[in-house]
Amino acid sequence: MKNRDYKSFLPGYFYHIYNRGDNKENIFYDAQDFIAFLFRLGLGLGFEQKELCDHPLTAATSSRIRITNATKNSFKIHAFCLMNNHFHILIEQCSDIPISKLISKICTSYAMYINRKHKRVGHIFQDQFKAVLIESDPQLMWTSAYIHMNPVKDGLVKHPSEYIWSSYNDYVNGRGLPIVHTDFLKSTFIDIDNFEKETISLTSRGILDTFVFINR
Repeated sequence: MKNRDYKSFLPGYFYHIYNRGDNKENIFYDAQDFIAFLFRLGLGLGFEQKELCDHPLTAATSSRIRITNATKNSFKIHAFCLMNNHFHILIEQCSDIPISKLISKICTSYAMYINRKHKRVGHIFQDQFKAVLIESDPQLMWTSAYIHMNPVKDGLVKHPSEYIWSSYNDYVNGRGLPIVHTDFLKSTFIDIDNFEKETISLTSRGILDTFVFINR
């Protein structure tokens, strides 16, 4: 993979961030876990707890969670997908604060939550997260399509709209998850009808095969 130097994150650039569970084990076990991760992601992006708790998919049950020194608008999430044993995030760095700091804080907090919940110790994630620089509009479109079609690839659903733990429905159904910025990808795909069509089309033309090694 190119651009895996975590010191090289730069403002104004998009990155595909992903990681999986240690030994390919699950990192999400139930709906509460997915929500807990999204809630922490929102806090890391600088959202207030009230903003996050107004939406059911980012409303964590605990109000005592803290992600320190979070500054709003330092990052933008353009797409994500949380699977049972891995996650994908398409993120833009909008300030000099590196993406590595954001992801490390979120994953550390989430690992503490999982260990506490399941009375376990040790690593949750496999090594450091991986990062791929997005260098062109076609790569941006392919990466978005791959992220949103992950649940279809793994046979969890037949259509990406059936899977709630991705940002797909924020694009096609106006779900309004506060942490997702949809305007840029919508403009890249021209319009929302084209976004849905191209997501399916790009995937059927082999994008899943391009990234299949991620889950090996």
